[in-house]
Amino acid sequence: MNPNRSPVPTSSPTGPGVSHVRWFLIFWLFVISGVAFLDRVNISIAGSSIASDYHLTNVELGWVFSAFLAGYALCQTLGGRLADRFGPRRVLAAGAIWWGVFTALTAAVPQGIRGALFLFVAIRFLFGAGEAVIYPASNQFVSRWIPTEERGIANGLIFAGVGAGAGLSPPLITFIMLRYGWRASFLVCAVIGLVVGLVWFLAARDTPAGHSRVSASEMAVIRAGLAGKSSPAGERGLIPWKIVLKSKPVLAVTISYFTFGYVAWIFFSWFYTYLAQVRGLNLKASAFYAMLPFLAMAVCCALGGVASDRLTRSYGPRVGRCYLASIAIALAGVFLVFGAEVDSARLASVVLAGGAGALYLAQSSFWSVTADLAGPSSGSVSGFMNMGAQAGGWFTAWLTPLIARHFGWTASFLMAAALCLLGAVAWLFVDPKQTLEPMAETLGPRLIAERVPLSSVSK
Repeated sequence: MNPNRSPVPTSSPTGPGVSHVRWFLIFWLFVISGVAFLDRVNISIAGSSIASDYHLTNVELGWVFSAFLAGYALCQTLGGRLADRFGPRRVLAAGAIWWGVFTALTAAVPQGIRGALFLFVAIRFLFGAGEAVIYPASNQFVSRWIPTEERGIANGLIFAGVGAGAGLSPPLITFIMLRYGWRASFLVCAVIGLVVGLVWFLAARDTPAGHSRVSASEMAVIRAGLAGKSSPAGERGLIPWKIVLKSKPVLAVTISYFTFGYVAWIFFSWFYTYLAQVRGLNLKASAFYAMLPFLAMAVCCALGGVASDRLTRSYGPRVGRCYLASIAIALAGVFLVFGAEVDSARLASVVLAGGAGALYLAQSSFWSVTADLAGPSSGSVSGFMNMGAQAGGWFTAWLTPLIARHFGWTASFLMAAALCLLGAVAWLFVDPKQTLEPMAETLGPRLIAERVPLSSVSK
């Protein structure tokens, strides 16, 4: 056991009057995460039908796809800042309504209208801007509700929704499209998004103290396990950006998440095409094997969270968060190298899916560490970090096929493996104990004034 670790209870005692509200809300964040990926992946499945109806080329359709990533990446930090200031309950509910509306508008573009390409690009950009609040707001929720030593499994469950949503999207969207057309698939997704957002707004609160169903025992567990217990989350001011941008741990974890995003989006964007066009699998086999990486992501995301929490309790956060993430990302690179080299198409699919799973063993570490580092500004800092991941995805969208065209698909995967090595090394420069709040205190009276509770300003 780590002798420097203070004894912190990590689960509520059993008995009458014991609540588990935080875990229900984490489960609902898993649902929101899955629905978000359902809403963003549906256009890749309906893309050929949209291109046919509006006479779009593959290049133009690529612009539509990229518009989402642009809006999503550019608004990450803004979404996180909004969650820090106004709380995860309202911001996440508003985001769900926003992206539900723009999902429906995708189906509302009239066929034959002039400027259809511009409309699709604008709608997808704004749709991405709405979805940008999901994970920064979720991380702000985690920083307020989840004890430090439970954050690995909490984030693991939230991000398991990524694999679940992406993996279940192809059969669901295809089923709806075949019976009712591609427009119906967007309308169904919009309704689902609006419903999960409404349930979140009704069920969630920004802090445990504001939730009537949180029992005294659960409140005690949460308060005992929260970092920075000197003042409630809502009473701590936001950390200035110049402190964030000078933080070596924040910059290192952002660099690592850039490499993570680059590799992950190969599976989201190009894996199906790779299996069908390069490995020569038929439509049925491609659809089956293309699901494997997403199922591996869902399973390994939760497993990584459990492992992270257990290692953190035993050996401290440097081992449980940083070293685990470094080893997992390096292991993903090894899988990518071997998967690209094997001759059997089906074996290659399984090995590459193993790479996706290994990559997502590290997922919870990114978000747990940013919550630990940033405290009341966890939404902003995690949004900044996630902007790095989406920038990596943007590079993947055009660089992966470019490398494949000139040097072959094996070179594309080797490039991704090299970035995994960079991402693994970056984690060695991260120390979760180097929080930003003590750094902020050195700025003096100006920052102290910023940290006055908002409630006192109105008095």
